[in-house]
Parts: sequence; structure tokens; C-alpha cells
Amino acid sequence: MPLYVMLSRLTPEGARTLHEDPTRTGQVNTEISKSGCKVLEQFATLGEYDFVSIVQAPDNKAIAHLSVDLAARGTVQITTLPAISIGELVEGLSDGHDLA
Repeated sequence: MPLYVMLSRLTPEGARTLHEDPTRTGQVNTEISKSGCKVLEQFATLGEYDFVSIVQAPDNKAIAHLSVDLAARGTVQITTLPAISIGELVEGLSDGHDLA
């Protein structure tokens, strides 16, 4: 399944919710799995984003739907990026299909 990086920024409401119930992240990950997507890794970060999540999804349509559903709650703002492994990148660069 394709991989995606989800960069999440809590809204003030989301920060309150998480502060009141720190287990909320696990609950959200369970909800994500019910959508056909799967959180592989998740990190709390300092800086522009509060969380970085590595998510598997069946396709772009599924991850877009998930991103919109999560953002519609009003507790988080999400930026989603498609990702490929370094192995896939090397394979693609080694296949001899240059644009030049």
C-alpha cells in the first residue's frame, strides 16, 4: 500500500482535547484503521507541526478522504504528502528512464 506523511498541527480546541485526554491519539489511530488506512509510526514534534505520522492508505483518494474527515473535526490542521522509500527512489533512478 502507498505511504503518506501526515503533518498535523493542533488547533486550540485540539490542544484542549489532548490535554484533557492524552489517550485521544490512540483513539484517533483506531478510527483511522477503520477507514482502511493504517498509522505505521507517529511522532510528537516541536516546531511548526505537533505530530508527524507515517500512514499507509490504499490510494490518494482514501488518504484525501481521511485528511478531510480529520480536519473537519476542527481539532487539527493537516498537510499530507505522498512518500516513497529510498529503495523505490533508487530503483526508479536506476531503471534508465532519464528525462534528458
